[in-house]
Amino acid sequence: MTWTDVLWITVPALEVLWVAYVVVYILLERRSPGATLAWIFVLAFLPIFGLVFYFFFGPRRFARKKRRFSAARTSVRQRAAEDRGRELHDPRAISLIRLGESVSGLVGRPRAAELELYTEGAPTYAALAEAIEQATHHVHLEYYIWDPDTVGTRFRDLLTRRAKEGIEVRVLVDAFGSSKTSDAFWRPLLDAGGRVESFNPLRITRFRPRLVNFRSHRKIVVVDGAVAFTGGMNLADCHSSEVVGDDAWRDTHLRALGPVARGLQMVFLGDWEFATGEAVAGQAYFPPERALDAPLTAQVFASGPDENYDAIHKLYVGAVASARKRVLLTSPYFVPDEALRVALETASLGGAEVRLLVPKEGDVPLVAAAARSYYPELVSAGVRVFEYGPPVLHAKTLVVDDLVAVIGTANADPRSFKLNFEVALAAWDPATCDVLAEAFERDVARANEVTAQTIESWSLPRRIASAGARLFSPML
Repeated sequence: MTWTDVLWITVPALEVLWVAYVVVYILLERRSPGATLAWIFVLAFLPIFGLVFYFFFGPRRFARKKRRFSAARTSVRQRAAEDRGRELHDPRAISLIRLGESVSGLVGRPRAAELELYTEGAPTYAALAEAIEQATHHVHLEYYIWDPDTVGTRFRDLLTRRAKEGIEVRVLVDAFGSSKTSDAFWRPLLDAGGRVESFNPLRITRFRPRLVNFRSHRKIVVVDGAVAFTGGMNLADCHSSEVVGDDAWRDTHLRALGPVARGLQMVFLGDWEFATGEAVAGQAYFPPERALDAPLTAQVFASGPDENYDAIHKLYVGAVASARKRVLLTSPYFVPDEALRVALETASLGGAEVRLLVPKEGDVPLVAAAARSYYPELVSAGVRVFEYGPPVLHAKTLVVDDLVAVIGTANADPRSFKLNFEVALAAWDPATCDVLAEAFERDVARANEVTAQTIESWSLPRRIASAGARLFSPML
């Protein structure tokens, strides 16, 4: 037997053994049956490609050191019982608040807040710039996308000036989402004393291939530990009508004042510690709360592949399942798992008005096709589906009755619920629900409803494409 013969026997045998090992590993990960079968299907029919693809995009969890806040953690815990905001009596709210505390820990404590909602980029950026201008100690920013364009450069220059004036500036950007920014772009801020770090870097010297699929999709700004921003907007021209006119993306963002900012601060500092190894702590980052004129109760839900619970997913499913009157869900990417789909259908069949707003044209064709595969069963259960655009729809919001309004960074899809680092703020407040509901109605007025007749008119190739895309839903 020649060496060639040995190789012809050994290589396929090793390949089979390695695929079998990976299949067993996948089975032990306790994924959903659909996700497990999807990965096994890929490995069975495309073994080499499947192994490489799984190596980079298959893992769902990883461990990172527990976040440390030393004195700051103690001070937050001592004040937790004092800053819960308005007392709530609805048993559904009480139950879901307990859920938040269970799955998000100290971050998810209910806290008092005053909220300002924004549905356009220009006023959002104006409020953000004003808060940065008024900073007296620190400004912390975490973004998935920070583009080196008009908006991105404007905020870099503002932060550079504030850093020169002695303000602590920490910027954390996702290495993939913000890949357009270079070291040269950040140089003015760095030279002024600001800090800029990448989340999960893609550079060879710091590259961790097993973690490449885990991205920080969060958008968080915290100023002096007392003012915070979060929502769907990145720092990019596409969100600003002042730059791109009527093509500006439709999005939702918020400013939070008061103790709830501590929750977002803790999320940022945990991510900062993961990216840099630096544990930032001290009373200056968690100052005593200031009096609020009309506080409501809000909670921060943070989820990521380093946690045992999919906090935002559980919030969505739990809130929708509790609906009695209405569910208004807006998501740029809509690929629901069985739990969320059943919750939406059950709420509708139980008498609640359930409406879903999604983009007419998605920027990822496979995801858009998979989303449409869910329309028939949702529509048949009474869920009303609306397709919006142009312009691009990028808001991620949920309204359930007058019970809770959720504004955050997470899409209703497996990537946001299972793989990305995401954050959401839940406001237990009827007035906030009404503000989001009014924005939803304005959006629906510009959208087209997908009816049973619409679905029946779809061509056979389109139906096949949607059905095929759905097979990959657990992997999207």
